[in-house]
Amino acid sequence: MGHAHPVPMPARLVRTARLTLAPPGKENLPDLVRLKGDTRVFELMLHGIRTPAMTRAELEDDIAFWSQRGYGTWCVFHTESGEFLGISGLMERPDGRGIALRFALWPECRGQGYAREAARAGLEFGHRAGLARIIAVAWEQNHASRHVLSDIGMVECDAFDYRGRHMIVFESLA
Repeated sequence: MGHAHPVPMPARLVRTARLTLAPPGKENLPDLVRLKGDTRVFELMLHGIRTPAMTRAELEDDIAFWSQRGYGTWCVFHTESGEFLGISGLMERPDGRGIALRFALWPECRGQGYAREAARAGLEFGHRAGLARIIAVAWEQNHASRHVLSDIGMVECDAFDYRGRHMIVFESLA
């Protein structure tokens, strides 16, 4: 379930009107440590903020996931400036719900449409890679993320409680 056909390496790089999404490499570790250790960004993500050691282990897992699945999480860069903005992409949820779209960008990116642009690109990539169903999970009170997910065409399909928070499940069917 959830396995796509491997995508040749150059095709894993995604460009949108303003962004470049690139599979992560070891050179991205410093940016990822800053992002994943920042409570403003990762406090609401599954498993919360990460230590540098956790981030290093996740990076190794992300690299392996890309190699095995042909899709995964990208580092998101502003194409013109080269600035690291955050992450977006596809992951397998540990709770068995399926392949999930996720995104986490610096707070300074809010209100500029970058999350929507990156999330839409990841969703389209996943469906082109053969994923028939992609989900996303957002905390009920995270109106910004819920708006992004709805705006890119995902629809609410389920809900559950996690650590005292009501979570909304969205889905997109190819």
